[in-house]
Amino acid sequence: MLRSFRNTRRLVSIGFILAYEFALPGGRRKGQRLAAALERLGPAFIKLGQALSTRSDLIGDEMAADLSDLRDNLPPFPTAIARATIEEEFKTPLSSLFKEFDDTPIAAASIAQVHKAITSDGKTVAVKILRPHIAAAFARDMDLFYWLAEIIGQRAAWRRLKPLEVVKTFKESVFFELDLRFEAAAATELAENIKAYEIGFRVPAVEWNLTSRRVLTTEWIDGIPIHDIAAIKASHFDPDMILAKAAQSLFSQVFKDGFFHADLHPGNLFVDRQGDIVAVDFGIMGRLDWNSRLYIAEILRGFMMQDYRHVAEVHFTAGYVPKGKSLEAFTQACMAVAQPIIGKPLNEISVANLLGQMFKIAAEFEMEVQPQLLLLQKTMMVTEGVGRMLNPHLNMWELAAPMMEDWAKENFGIQGKIKDAARQGYDIARKIPIMLDYVENAAKSFGDPQGIRLHPLTVEALNAPILGNQRQWLWLGWSALLVVMGLGGIWLLK
Repeated sequence: MLRSFRNTRRLVSIGFILAYEFALPGGRRKGQRLAAALERLGPAFIKLGQALSTRSDLIGDEMAADLSDLRDNLPPFPTAIARATIEEEFKTPLSSLFKEFDDTPIAAASIAQVHKAITSDGKTVAVKILRPHIAAAFARDMDLFYWLAEIIGQRAAWRRLKPLEVVKTFKESVFFELDLRFEAAAATELAENIKAYEIGFRVPAVEWNLTSRRVLTTEWIDGIPIHDIAAIKASHFDPDMILAKAAQSLFSQVFKDGFFHADLHPGNLFVDRQGDIVAVDFGIMGRLDWNSRLYIAEILRGFMMQDYRHVAEVHFTAGYVPKGKSLEAFTQACMAVAQPIIGKPLNEISVANLLGQMFKIAAEFEMEVQPQLLLLQKTMMVTEGVGRMLNPHLNMWELAAPMMEDWAKENFGIQGKIKDAARQGYDIARKIPIMLDYVENAAKSFGDPQGIRLHPLTVEALNAPILGNQRQWLWLGWSALLVVMGLGGIWLLK
């Protein structure tokens, strides 16, 4: 009862702010008015608006585009609070941590603000500090979002959209942003992944000794904002090469690693003195498991080959579209979506738009919402915008084509079959000890292992005393045998 009263009261205040913004005169679109209202409602609603901007299937393309421009910035909080936060986190006077600390923040967003500083050992760094009381403010509004999702989820027509799951995903992403150690870990993981590819994309180094839950310290980046094309050309860098690096880095993150920077707007990308792209702000990251990566790759491959039945079959095989739906009708819908896009000149083709249209069609066939795929589609859309800014006549995915072809050969040819079989064999092997333990426990529970008709050698092994690693070698032998048999069977079936 208290929860309902508290959230109802909050809804009333939200209603007043929305009514005020929508009643103001002027020629603003609905999405722009909603964005203004969300800014007034505070950090949690700004983040909610950004999350909704990925759901064009719910709010339409125009409103999604308007929410994409939602400004994630607020007036800075007092520097005295920033200094006090640092000292509280490290239990040390700020003067012993930094030789210099710029009191004027270089950026102030809804969750944190950033100051430039020089460490005690002379490194120039960026220091990100959480806003005071931000966790409590988010907790209050997250309770409201859950309450609304529970109400919405009671309607059968909305159940397919998984409102509780969407709110849960939103909460998890915000939770990571409210503990800057997670952002530091994400930056470190991405740096390790991308370093292996040597494609001219890097991540600022984290100063872990100056990082905590409320403070994140990273290498300072002196670079050209990626949207400053004139400065890039003046520095004798080729915008097309910058674009190629952007395309190849996103492809590597998504398909090779399944871990990608999900907020690659122009304000988070710089070009350094070597002409490499440097990304900052790792609060929003995306993950795709192997099956999701194959799903996206298979869809794109089917579209490029204009094999729309294959695209439809991929959706049904993945279990995203209910089995009771018509495969033929879904194939026809895929063709209707793709033909106007595929028929355009290569530089006008938007992979992100293609996926977005596909997700809309799939929704009409009661496809369950896949939040991680929506985040990927949004990331692709933003990155394509950066690409068009660098060169409007060049398709960024064309520049990544060699890497994409190599990846396709590796995962869809004979090598791919071997890898997939090995992966399935590994999954089987992991389950074997559990299965054998179950057999052993079942045998013992019957008192007489022979009562369940086990092989005499197995009965003898189960009843034998455990001497050293005897039991482990038994499990290993059985595992090896079953894995070999499993791999052989999988290969023959393929």
